Amino acid sequence: MNNRPRETAPRWKQAAFRVIFESDTRAGQAFDIALLVAIALSVLTVMLESVHRIAVSYGAALRVVEWVFTGLFIIEYLARLLVVRRPLAYALSWLGIIDFLAIVPTLASLILAGSRYLLVIRTLRLLRVFRIFKLGQFIGEGEFILGALRASRFKILVFLSSVITLAVVVGTLMYVVEGGQNGFTSIPKSIYWAIVTMTTVGYGDISPATVLGQTLASVLMIMGYAIIAVPTGIVSAQMVLPTASRPAYKQAVCHVCQAAGHRDDAEYCWRCGEKL
Repeated sequence: MNNRPRETAPRWKQAAFRVIFESDTRAGQAFDIALLVAIALSVLTVMLESVHRIAVSYGAALRVVEWVFTGLFIIEYLARLLVVRRPLAYALSWLGIIDFLAIVPTLASLILAGSRYLLVIRTLRLLRVFRIFKLGQFIGEGEFILGALRASRFKILVFLSSVITLAVVVGTLMYVVEGGQNGFTSIPKSIYWAIVTMTTVGYGDISPATVLGQTLASVLMIMGYAIIAVPTGIVSAQMVLPTASRPAYKQAVCHVCQAAGHRDDAEYCWRCGEKL
């Protein structure tokens, strides 16, 4: 069984399901875009409320806006439960849990003392941004990028192994060359310095003082620029493969687990196996 309303269900329920859960219509796309805008504005409201100067002047207004968005999210959540055939299956799904968690902090403030510290939980709403990937024009591109990363995973794994080995070797050499008096008090700490230097982060909390150490650091810095370019080149090479070799994806969304990104020739969901 799937979560699409039965054929005998009222037409309004079938139409609402298509708008809320699918994106192969203009109304469905408009709904997803409006939802994304509401999420972004809601998160922006929470961020502004965390600024003391703004909270002092506009705190009351921001709380009203937050309650308005919370009310909209509650209505949206209840609408989803109403139009699906199996509400519990949706409520326990990944997106269903995120939807529920998105409205919990504001509601909890009515019961729990000091619930203002739960504001950080509201950032989970950002996860709901992934719903926008249900829009047809983004599904294929998202799957294309993931496919390139999957195809490059072994090359990237070999590359990371080489980088880790280099960091261990250089870090050990620095520990021997510099010693504890210059901050390189242990091999792990020296390896930390090597990683920071190799990635061109350069915190500056540890630095070599001897000529030999500075020479070794200079070589590692130059190598760092080349090292950063390697994974980009690996993935880019995979992404420029002929377009004909890329699979096409349909806009269908599984009615059980809400998974998207199915191939055009797919008859069953790639995640749960339900017939599409």
